[in-house]
Order: sequence, then structure tokens, then C-alpha cells
Amino acid sequence: MRLRFVPVGVRRYYHAMSSNKLRAEVLALPAEERAELAHALLESLHEEADPRAEAAWIEELDRRAQAVADGTAKLVDWEEARERITARLKARR
Repeated sequence: MRLRFVPVGVRRYYHAMSSNKLRAEVLALPAEERAELAHALLESLHEEADPRAEAAWIEELDRRAQAVADGTAKLVDWEEARERITARLKARR
């Protein structure tokens, strides 16, 4: 990415190329490089994880996995799950 030096008042800023030009250049990259860049961009959006929330999610996943292993979980096939999800989304509209 090329940067231009743009004076603004007393302060000076580096101004990046337009987002459309940047997007075009990124899309011209090989797939593996685009994937690496996409991963880095997504990671940059994540804030520091709350350790308590992360611990709670791990505990919940462990509980659910144990319920499946014990045979106490009520399992549904994908078609039924998709129908339920679709119905809930339609009901919200």
C-alpha cells in the first residue's frame, strides 16, 4: 500500500489510498495471501476477551459435551434445527 504525505493545518497525516483501490489490489492477491489478510483483519476487530466469559463458555461447552456423551442431551438432526432457526428468524421480522 502506498501512502501519500498530506499536510493538514499545522499537523501532517499520512493518507492511505482510497478503499476502492485498496479493495481492488487486495482482491488481486493470491488466495492464500487474501486469506491471511482476512484473518488479520478479523483478529483486529476482536477486543481483549473477558476471562470470566471465556471460562463460562468453556464450562458450558464441557457441560454440553458431557450431556452428549452421557446420552442425556436431546439431539436433533440438521433439517429440524434449520427449520426451527428459520421459524424463529421469520417470527422476529
